[in-house]
Amino acid sequence: MMEQFLAWFPLDISLIAANFDRFLYGVWMTLNLTFLSLILGGLLAIPMAIARASRHRILNPIVWAYTYVFRGTPLLVQTYLIYYGVGQFEVIRQSWLWDPILSSAWWCALIAFTLNTAAYSTELLRGAIVDTPVGEVEAAIASGHSARGRLRRIILPSAFRRAIPAYSNEVIFMLHGSVVASTITLQDILGVGRWLNGRYYLAYEGFITAAGLYFLIVLAITFAFRAAERRYLRHLGRRAVLASAA
Repeated sequence: MMEQFLAWFPLDISLIAANFDRFLYGVWMTLNLTFLSLILGGLLAIPMAIARASRHRILNPIVWAYTYVFRGTPLLVQTYLIYYGVGQFEVIRQSWLWDPILSSAWWCALIAFTLNTAAYSTELLRGAIVDTPVGEVEAAIASGHSARGRLRRIILPSAFRRAIPAYSNEVIFMLHGSVVASTITLQDILGVGRWLNGRYYLAYEGFITAAGLYFLIVLAITFAFRAAERRYLRHLGRRAVLASAA
């Protein structure tokens, strides 16, 4: 019965199973690049979002230009410019950055992903800071908080909580965007799928397996963010219920 099922099934399960260790390596590579870039990009985004929200006379236009460029150009182009482009300059090839960092596909992908997600996260967090309820800010002023104290203890924690739903989309978009790594020789999930199809002259086994793995990762991310929303945004649900009752 099992042999008849495998003969009828359109996918070559045996080849997928025999090379599944490669897919596990691809999962590790994808998660490594995605979450490292999200962490580094998030750290970069916080001060830039503050500069944008406060409309700093010098920093605001600089950060605006940075976010405009990285949000307005494809991640693939940014990755290619870093991986293939910077090596065209002799001064870079002779610098200390070339051998350990810019000559490595992994580092180039991490830099491109970090700069890209930092641009999106900056604007996302800026919006959350600007939309901080006036009552929270007035209460902080009334209780004697300084401008820095209001930002650190009231505005930023509130903005982080309210940005959770939108940031979950950025995490998923960054995961999907990480497929760009496969175009610069890195064996991420999609890279392994392309390798499997090319090695055994298959049509879709590698791609379907890759799609299934991405689906499972996105499912796990979605559950994690839903749990975070239930924990940190519970008070907003109560506020909505009270408003509707009134």
